[in-house]
Amino acid sequence: MLKKAGKDIPTKSGTKTNPKSQKEVPGQMLDKASKEIPTTSGTKSQIMMRLEKMVEESDIMHGAIRSVDMDEGVFGIAHSELIAKEDMQQLFEHEELGIAVIHTYIRYMYDTLMRGTELCNRFNFIAASRINTTFITKNPTSVMNELVDRFMVANDNTTPSLYFLPFNSGNGGHWVLVAMDLSRLMVYYLDSLPGNWSKYPSMKKTVDAAILKFRPKKNYRNRKDITWVRVQCPQQNNSIDCGFFVLRFMRDIIALNRIDIPKMVWNNNLGFILILSDISSNLLLNHEYVLFS
Repeated sequence: MLKKAGKDIPTKSGTKTNPKSQKEVPGQMLDKASKEIPTTSGTKSQIMMRLEKMVEESDIMHGAIRSVDMDEGVFGIAHSELIAKEDMQQLFEHEELGIAVIHTYIRYMYDTLMRGTELCNRFNFIAASRINTTFITKNPTSVMNELVDRFMVANDNTTPSLYFLPFNSGNGGHWVLVAMDLSRLMVYYLDSLPGNWSKYPSMKKTVDAAILKFRPKKNYRNRKDITWVRVQCPQQNNSIDCGFFVLRFMRDIIALNRIDIPKMVWNNNLGFILILSDISSNLLLNHEYVLFS
């Protein structure tokens, strides 16, 4: 299902953190997370050249694809997804990221930051291939039910946790991050461009409807006052880097074990270069599930 669904949006194609030492500290700046996770040194051009060389020297042929296994812990259902050599060109040619790269990096974060720790109960991912503008336009009720089903997978929804939804505006468009705290009825909106959720009214309506439908299933009090918060994020300076920033937002929040995200938490703008460096040093080199190891 996820392989087929991904076609609706064009694909323009380490150390583990110790959760016990990560307490929620109000106002703590998330730029500290970048100092705790090792990255490869070098300029953007040097990192991109290394990525390109690795892909060129890989044994996969142009136009071929490989499978990336996603176990149940990543998106709530075990499945495999496809990634092609052309998808990696989005990295070393500095293009907009497609679903294949977004999902592969999410798998990397799950493995390196969350697997086997309490963070698995605090952070959850929702597949961008199933919840996006394209599907909402076609069948909003179906998308709402997809969200409810994803919420139901978690064993304990009464403990504060975040559901990360990397949301795409459709047709190879803009990436934003929607982070949902179901127990507190809080929805955080993180966007590397100006504006807020009013740019995507159908998305907000669908998310709100899913949360309200889900809550009675877990015997929450019958409340309807969902609060949306526009988090002040680092801003991209081009029309390309939105996907890189969404990945960086998720990684930093997980690394600091934050559930209640303050309105303003970042004080640097290292979206593209930080994530690209991370991919170069870890995602492509050290994990057997990755395409070009």
